[in-house]
Amino acid sequence: MTVQLGRLQALDPRTVWVHEAHHFTPWLLDNADALSAALGIDIELSGAEHPVGGFALDLVGRDLTNNCVLIVENQLTTTDHSHLGQILTYAAGTDAGTIVWMATSFRDEHREAMDFLNRLGGEDVRFFGVEIGVVKIGDSQPAPNFKLRVQPNEWHAATSAAAKSTSQLAGKGLLYQAFWTRFIERVKAEHPGWTNAQKPQAASWFSMACPFKGGPYYAVSFAQGGKLRSELYIDYTDADRSVALFEALAAHKEAIESTYGSDLSWEDLPNRRACRIADYGIGDVADGDAFDTYIDWFFDSLVRLRMAIDSVAPLVLTVDPI
Repeated sequence: MTVQLGRLQALDPRTVWVHEAHHFTPWLLDNADALSAALGIDIELSGAEHPVGGFALDLVGRDLTNNCVLIVENQLTTTDHSHLGQILTYAAGTDAGTIVWMATSFRDEHREAMDFLNRLGGEDVRFFGVEIGVVKIGDSQPAPNFKLRVQPNEWHAATSAAAKSTSQLAGKGLLYQAFWTRFIERVKAEHPGWTNAQKPQAASWFSMACPFKGGPYYAVSFAQGGKLRSELYIDYTDADRSVALFEALAAHKEAIESTYGSDLSWEDLPNRRACRIADYGIGDVADGDAFDTYIDWFFDSLVRLRMAIDSVAPLVLTVDPI
């Protein structure tokens, strides 16, 4: 039996998105998951044409994996010096930790410049170059085909981190990396829709997207006092926005806890701009034999927390407390 296969056909991106500002940027704002998958990190895009001085940045949002500001500059042409200057200006003006430059192709000198910036940035700032492509098979609908052309140098970031804090990385940092490596492996197998993150961090927490954009996120972590924690962490730059969402969710506390299956910890964190809704278990990352047991607890609690929060999210978004 002969199997009939279609052939992948590359299209000119401008046949799909005629104008960068009017078509591509709005599409990407609504389809951040396509970029997230290409980058291998969890992101959210919250605004387009973001003002930076007298200029307008294409897209701004957050890198949830690295917990920092994310910016995206697009062009439906080959890279040029003007856009290289723009992304540096925008990065400085937004204090971005993750900078993404998207173009239909990258000139060698611009790839080299981005690699140079990644070497300078170490673990604190990361630059990505993403080639914009579109493909289809036969008469199928066109599909985005984003390819990484520039990405952070992992070896340099690791050595920079070691130089910055050798004792930290050699201690719990390595334990956290080992745990999140196992965590990511199991997420990919058991809950692949939770995250696009590919690389473990030497940090006590791991964050993922939630229904509320611009600051909040789901997270699992090793908290102080030998505790495990699953939570919705609400952290807008404006503390009043954090409190408003926290109070809007608290109005549905009974429904949330009923869906979750037990009481939750409602923490308004008065000394911070953030709030959290959490549950706690017991565990220490130093106990390597218990990694899978800890992951089981994280999965069970986070599945239930997601169901509980997601069930009332449409009501809270309709009220629009933020």
